Amino acid sequence: KAEIKVGFVPGPYVDGFKAGIEPELKKKGYTVRYYEFSTGLEANTAVFRNDIDANIMQHTVFLNAYNARNGTDLAGIVQVPTPPMGLYSKKHSRDAAVKPGMTVAVPNDPVNLQRALWILRDLKWIEIKDNNPVDVTELDVIKNPSGIKIVPLENAQAPRALDDVDYAAVQGNFAIYSGLKLTEAIALEKMGAPYINVVAVRRGNADAEWAGDIVAAYHSVGFKQTIRAD
Repeated sequence: KAEIKVGFVPGPYVDGFKAGIEPELKKKGYTVRYYEFSTGLEANTAVFRNDIDANIMQHTVFLNAYNARNGTDLAGIVQVPTPPMGLYSKKHSRDAAVKPGMTVAVPNDPVNLQRALWILRDLKWIEIKDNNPVDVTELDVIKNPSGIKIVPLENAQAPRALDDVDYAAVQGNFAIYSGLKLTEAIALEKMGAPYINVVAVRRGNADAEWAGDIVAAYHSVGFKQTIRAD
């Protein structure tokens, strides 16, 4: 295989790939073609249809939920450096008191909505019940002592929504893409392994030589040096 086709959504993953992974792949004779998608669903569909070979934009929980809903066979082959979801505000400082009626934008897909609700729970703004990630809705909020108003939005809209809402839970890739700094977040999620992003391929390609070379590139000294230097 001479060419590897890789898909991305907005965020830092394409920059990391171009800077640290493509040079490692070129050493082994590959060329890389890049594809950009506006949503993760489009990026996954492209992999499943063999329009592209791999995508880098999702964690394992999202990937498993996509497979379960669509009867697909995508698999993660290696984890990649992943910025955490954070709660941001342009109107309030980290020490400001939350007040009834304040609006909080959250992702409108169940898996990432759960992550946002966990952040709000850890801040003690709400209480939530346990639920399967693919079934989470705003109805899982069982107590709301802070009186906040939860506003579901498409993930990519969250950074722009900061001009209109009091707070927004923003995925790390969209935060970095829009110029938000992780150090400026009101709070960051406590990210566990299932929420670290992966390189996704069709399961039948997981053992292909080119897939193994992508894994090796992410494990390479060159990639580690590139990431640590930025």
